[in-house]
Amino acid sequence: MRGRRGAAALSDPPGAPSRSQSARFTFTDDDLAHVLCAAELSHGSDGLVQPHPRSGCVLLDSAGAVVARTFQMGQGGVRSEVLAVREAGARADGGVAYLNLEPAHGPAVGEDAAVDALVRSRVSRVVVGILHPVAGVRGQAVAALRDAGVRVDVLGEFTSRFTSAADERAASAVAEGIARCRDANRHLLHRVATGRPFSIFKYAMTVDGKIATTSGHSAWVTGPAARQQVWAERARSDAVVVGGTTVRRDNPNLTTRRDGGHRPARIVRVRKPRTNLWNTDEANTIVMTVAGARREFQAELRALGVEVVEFDELTPGAVADYCAKRGYLQLFWECGGGLAGPALTDGVFHHVMAFVAPKIVGSSGGPAPSPVGETGLERMTDALALRGLGIRKHGRDVLIIGYLPPASSTGALAESPEGGGTNDGTDAAGTDASMRFYKSWDVNGALSNFSPHPIDAPLVWVGQTEDDTDAKNMCEWPTVEHFYQAQKFGGVDDPDAREAMEAIRAASSPEEAARIGRTLQRTNPRLIRPDWDECKERVMRDALRAKLTRHAAPRNLLLGSRAAGQCVLEDSPTDAVWGVGRDGTGGNLLGRLLMELRDAELAGWDPADEDSGGEESDEAGSVAPGLTRLLRRISDKFG
Repeated sequence: MRGRRGAAALSDPPGAPSRSQSARFTFTDDDLAHVLCAAELSHGSDGLVQPHPRSGCVLLDSAGAVVARTFQMGQGGVRSEVLAVREAGARADGGVAYLNLEPAHGPAVGEDAAVDALVRSRVSRVVVGILHPVAGVRGQAVAALRDAGVRVDVLGEFTSRFTSAADERAASAVAEGIARCRDANRHLLHRVATGRPFSIFKYAMTVDGKIATTSGHSAWVTGPAARQQVWAERARSDAVVVGGTTVRRDNPNLTTRRDGGHRPARIVRVRKPRTNLWNTDEANTIVMTVAGARREFQAELRALGVEVVEFDELTPGAVADYCAKRGYLQLFWECGGGLAGPALTDGVFHHVMAFVAPKIVGSSGGPAPSPVGETGLERMTDALALRGLGIRKHGRDVLIIGYLPPASSTGALAESPEGGGTNDGTDAAGTDASMRFYKSWDVNGALSNFSPHPIDAPLVWVGQTEDDTDAKNMCEWPTVEHFYQAQKFGGVDDPDAREAMEAIRAASSPEEAARIGRTLQRTNPRLIRPDWDECKERVMRDALRAKLTRHAAPRNLLLGSRAAGQCVLEDSPTDAVWGVGRDGTGGNLLGRLLMELRDAELAGWDPADEDSGGEESDEAGSVAPGLTRLLRRISDKFG
């Protein structure tokens, strides 16, 4: 390994086997540079796809030369470790892999691709910035790699072992590496530690503390450079949240001002009959309201494609909790003082982005609005002091950022170097009686249609016929969701329909594939195949069959539910047809299809028959013996 300057050596901790039991932990300047590079790479998909656990990988050959730098594109994208091994090829043998985040692995998530790729590549060492924070996943990949004989250095394991003055430099480097890796996945860490999405409170004010004039005019407080930063942060969030006053005063679009990329949902509490937010062509709009309020207006909104969610008691905390159920990792709050005050009181906000413009407006005829309303704080000693401060300049404006207690690194995330708290944030994991799944990055996520498991399926689905299995008609689809959305337009003799299929298949993430398919289905129904309502369930069943027959990890996860006598539930709060819906009484069609496949076509499969190679058979072109028997049974049944 090159670059031993500043290195400190420690014995491996007990219970941490490596290829050489005499190996010493070292962390050099080069190690730090590669860990920081992996953390930086993990941001590569920011703004392009919905927020997800950020994963980057830097792979070195045995001589210390970088042979691959990769990141994962979205929750349904190929794992960064798999991409790095593919790019490096034989040069990975004896090399070192640097990861900012431990990859998801093990039976709890139904994933093994990343670990399998690293083991097969014969890397000699893996350096992990932070462990995965989700309970049931944390430490699984590290243990699997060590069991396979790979030396694994986890930075957090060694922070307490630097004791001498000579260790000071290495201790500082390790601490910096951990901090950068934590920052790259702060949204995931806060979601796991608090059970709520990481919430950023953004506002722009003049130097005399006003967000608008007395008349309410606020366009624009800040300049173009600051607004560009706001648009970028919107794109990195699952949703943008505003209050009714902001909508009535500004009538905002709340878009990212980009032609492509991720389009965050717009969440609003408003009664205004006309607003730019009712145009859902650009992005999804969610109106949150008190149960039973203005039924006719709600019906009008739904007719426009606006989603309406009712609450018995509508508070900022209730909004954050609901967004957590939707699997959101980050919320961007652009609200006024009337909503910001209660949100602060509810402990909803974790981070502040305060833009200060070099302007003064004063007051004329009454008080001008300020960023935060009533909080109940009466003494300056009770003021909420931001931590982890940063100050940046954007054009003529100044941005002040910081964490609100207890969301700072010394608060909710202090219980472990990886951010794990008492609330693991995995409500979808289920109980002994059920196996619940929703987001592919969470527990049981391999059962999601968005999971990164490509399938071999027809270019155009026509049913169980010889045409479907014709090699000329078969192709690889990135995910089940890509295939399902594309088949809405399959066989339609229209160039727009064919273009839609091509765009969906090429989509960079399953979220983008779903957005294209759903938007066109709503806006251009003429492009939808005429038999879609009759065949869509069979399309989904065939896609799930293709996934389960090709990939061992999700198959074994599903079979585990049979062994435990569990009902499989898609825990979607927004879909009462394919999922269980918000109140849990939905049709759960996706879960039922999975159970049908589990109990019928997979009935003779025993997870114990599975080769230890995990997903290796998929890439190597060989098929495990048990899978051969399964494929033969399916062929006999449907051939």
